[in-house]
Amino acid sequence: MDALTRSVMDAVDSGWERQVRHLQALVRQPSVLGQEAGAQRLMSALFDEMGLDVAAFEPDIGAISPLRGFSPPEWSYRNRPNVVGIWRSPAGGGRSLVLNGHVDVVSPEPVSRWRHDPWGAEIENGRLYGRGACDMKSGVSAMAWAVRAIQAAGVRLKGDVILQSVIEEECTGNGTLACLARGYLGDGCLIAEPFHDRALVAQLGVLWCRLKVRGVAAHVQGANQAVNAIEKTYVLIRAMRELEAQLNDAKHPAYRSHPWPINFNPGVIRGGDWPSNVPADCELDFRMAFYPGTRIEDAKAMVRGHLLAAAERDTWLKKNPPEITFYGFHAEGATMDFQESPVIQVLTDAYHRVTGRVLQPGIATATTDARFFSLYYGVPVTCFGAQGSGMHGVDEYVEVETVREVTKVVAAFVLDWCGVAEP
Repeated sequence: MDALTRSVMDAVDSGWERQVRHLQALVRQPSVLGQEAGAQRLMSALFDEMGLDVAAFEPDIGAISPLRGFSPPEWSYRNRPNVVGIWRSPAGGGRSLVLNGHVDVVSPEPVSRWRHDPWGAEIENGRLYGRGACDMKSGVSAMAWAVRAIQAAGVRLKGDVILQSVIEEECTGNGTLACLARGYLGDGCLIAEPFHDRALVAQLGVLWCRLKVRGVAAHVQGANQAVNAIEKTYVLIRAMRELEAQLNDAKHPAYRSHPWPINFNPGVIRGGDWPSNVPADCELDFRMAFYPGTRIEDAKAMVRGHLLAAAERDTWLKKNPPEITFYGFHAEGATMDFQESPVIQVLTDAYHRVTGRVLQPGIATATTDARFFSLYYGVPVTCFGAQGSGMHGVDEYVEVETVREVTKVVAAFVLDWCGVAEP
């Protein structure tokens, strides 16, 4: 490791205690859907402190809804800003870079099952616990404090660095799309999602769908004369399980070694209002995955066609077909070339220089905001971040020392990607 890189690594260590405190403060912000403003104020203040050109803005539905990759929300963007901080190079001559991360998190429920306060950011045995600690506030911390360490070491870069702290990665991706629509682009992008020891090379497409199923209400004493909407919904759940199995049998090359990459998830169900009433209505919100290379409209047609075919086989549903609505995630799958991607090549070198280990390719059976950069803007991108567990589950945590290591790798990557200007 050369002297300049070593000075930046030392700067990461010197700022480490402050970085951990800032990460804890970030995790303590309950930034679930609609409540991201507190976390974004913390990021805006940090970017200001770093001397970046800072912009905070709410996604503009009118501006992004015509764009490829847009996902239709059912909620407002009022008081839910993205925050972008730009470190502009006075030297020029280098490649620009986007460092992207999301502060939104999913619900911690059921909170009663957590051993640690989901908003407490407690550290125990080297693990920092809390909702979003791993996915992905640790990554947001790493990217920001990596740049701060470069600044602290007195290094000037040849290329601009654009830090994007975004909302809504967990349900639409419209936060990142809004950044790109405003022109906050670079020659490359690194997203600090928690792919420890791996660089992302493939991710699945994801759709959110809502079914509304009608039945016939009655007192339970006359149930044999009624139609239970909840039970009819399960006819459609079974049909989606069949589609899930079919897709898992038809492997995509990137997922050939994965035993079950495609997952259907019935996530929210609402039906009935009284134990002794046969429910007349049932509503199901579900998530369905599909392979890279499948267009959104084709994925929607596949899901809709499979559901309606199942309804045709049911006496009641044939005459009373379900109402099918797609909202939220309209996310296409994406792939990246591990050998040819310039971002992955530079990251691989930086990773080995810092850790002495060899970076491995990684696949995701979910989606990330990487799809926007690679599919719609032609920007090479990958994901890489810290190690932890419990994402979207109970007692989520991040291994604290891996955050420090990732911060150093990201800093080395930035130096290599953007280039260092003469003193």
